[in-house]
Amino acid sequence: MALLVRLLALALALALGPAATLAGPPKSPYQLVLQHSRLRGRQHGPNVCAVQKVIGTNKKYFTNCKQWYQRKICGKSTVISYECCPGYEKVPGEKGCPAALPLSNLYETLGVVGSTTTQLYTDRTEKLRPEMEGPGSFTIFAPSNEAWASLPAEVLDSLVSNVNIELLNALRYHMVDRRVLTDELKHGMSLTSMYQNSNIQIHHYPNGIVTVNCARLLKADHHATNGVVHLIDKVISTITNNIQQIIEIEDTFETLRAAVAASGLNTVLEGDGQFTLLAPTNEAFEKIPAETLNRILGDPEALRDLLNNHILKSAMCAEAIVAGLSMETLEGTTLEVGCSGDMLTINGKAIISNKDILATNGVIHFIDELLIPDSAKTLFELASESDVSTAVDLLRQAGLSTHLSGNERLTLLAPLNSVFKDGTPRIDAQMKNLLMNHIVKDQLASKYLYHGQTLDTLGGKKLRVFVYRNSLCIENSCIAAHDKRGRYGTLFTIDRMLTPPMGTVMDVLKGDNRFSMLVAAIQSAGLTETLNREGVYTVFAPTNEAFQAMPPEELNKLLGNAKELASILKYHIGDEILVSGGIGALVRLKSLQGDKLEVSSKNNIVNVNKEPVAETDIMATNGVVYAITSILQPPANRPQERGDELADSALEIFKQASAFSRAAQKSVRLAPVYQRLLERMKH
Repeated sequence: MALLVRLLALALALALGPAATLAGPPKSPYQLVLQHSRLRGRQHGPNVCAVQKVIGTNKKYFTNCKQWYQRKICGKSTVISYECCPGYEKVPGEKGCPAALPLSNLYETLGVVGSTTTQLYTDRTEKLRPEMEGPGSFTIFAPSNEAWASLPAEVLDSLVSNVNIELLNALRYHMVDRRVLTDELKHGMSLTSMYQNSNIQIHHYPNGIVTVNCARLLKADHHATNGVVHLIDKVISTITNNIQQIIEIEDTFETLRAAVAASGLNTVLEGDGQFTLLAPTNEAFEKIPAETLNRILGDPEALRDLLNNHILKSAMCAEAIVAGLSMETLEGTTLEVGCSGDMLTINGKAIISNKDILATNGVIHFIDELLIPDSAKTLFELASESDVSTAVDLLRQAGLSTHLSGNERLTLLAPLNSVFKDGTPRIDAQMKNLLMNHIVKDQLASKYLYHGQTLDTLGGKKLRVFVYRNSLCIENSCIAAHDKRGRYGTLFTIDRMLTPPMGTVMDVLKGDNRFSMLVAAIQSAGLTETLNREGVYTVFAPTNEAFQAMPPEELNKLLGNAKELASILKYHIGDEILVSGGIGALVRLKSLQGDKLEVSSKNNIVNVNKEPVAETDIMATNGVVYAITSILQPPANRPQERGDELADSALEIFKQASAFSRAAQKSVRLAPVYQRLLERMKH
């Protein structure tokens, strides 16, 4: 039975092919980047890796595909060099790096990987070198020579002045009492060091960078007979405090300390997890207007949102950032974390003054500017930061700005500044009322709006919502940007001033002298009631000019035939509301007459049946009116359309005749049918 199972397993493996039999565990991000570097270096021989060096520095990086083509690290240009991949060395006279490094003990391997200073300090202690040369299995995160040289003089002096305690403890903190390779270094894990079992924090990022207490792994997986050596770019030290404890002891966090206590977030910052706190200094709070700061500090919900917007959901060490990336905060917003040279940036600004302060539950970066989320802002603050400043100024002139800074649940429909490129309207009673109709009595989110929904405004109007394939519109205006949801209000940016409906379609037509002949025609055709009652219509309304352009005889004939007149007029009325912002490239709109109207829009010009529209979006309570300067003809009345129909019929008859001709040659019984088809073609 056991033999049978083994044979079945072998057969299955062979059926799945070599990939199945040879597949191993998935490679870690570090290994994938190393593999890419090896791929880019293979033209220079075996085991050669391409390395990117930042110009003007000693910083080197194994390259991933994106960096290879961009040739930049943190915005700085790089040059490509080719070096032996970790674990290999050159052989005189041979191409590449064909030879594997000889295995030796940990102590000797330190010298091979470029950590001779670590080797030197190991010598100075009495106990550590015998341990590194003896039996066992260890991992050492060895600081590079440059890392030791960059230590502050007072720190280095304190270490070397007491080699058998301070220096020995520091070196032991870099060691783990088992072999740990990069494929085991998982993001957010902790390793127990050989100094008082203190934890070492490991972070393994998707871009292939691995950090050890925020020190970057330079060269990894150098095997030794009694362990493995990883070269790192900093001397690391023990971590004893959590994020909350660091806030408590730092003088520059006095305001932050009070804000955290008031919000109750101290339980999060002292709890388990791996967070990044972008910690605002006292200076950052002082930059905010006192009125704004006091409002937020006095509002527990806004304060909590503010602080949560400074906490990233995962620990992000500065060394892991080589280009911009998006990171989510506990508040739910996304921050763009990037770098420019040696400086970290947040949303493109170099506001981080001190970085990589390690805590047991994450890392802290000091920032000198508050990151206020939309959810903690008033409508006025949201609008002032957007491309709607002209609308905000109009609201202020109209005495409506108090609605934007209070705690009413509102939604502001604010036109873009470009809407007013030809000048701003004068504020009078009528304009003030119109502006009040741009403020809806509820805090909305556009994703919950639906077609046909009505919205109540401060001006007393009901605005309708229209949902189209590629547009979301409120009356004649369409939403032009994503919502900005504030503490109490939401900002909708719209593409034009709203024109709330002032009456039915008939009211609109009667109130405009351009349509007096159309109004008379509608009354003659018996359509007045239709356009006065509730409904959803799009009316392409011919102006007096359009009627006067018709030959007098043809016009009189049309006006004298109520049935034909009603049919023509119904062809001008679509059976749904289509505002210009919802048209897109082409919409076929069914008319009340039955045929379809072709409505298109290009370069802000609307056409119906390829005829330009003189004025769009005259809103009515039961529809929308477009002014046109010609009479639209249904397809059956158009000469070209009739010609096309006849041509289609003739072509179909010709096809049938051809088929019957071939068949008639073979069958006497089909000859009479063939003759009848020929007669049809003659007519």
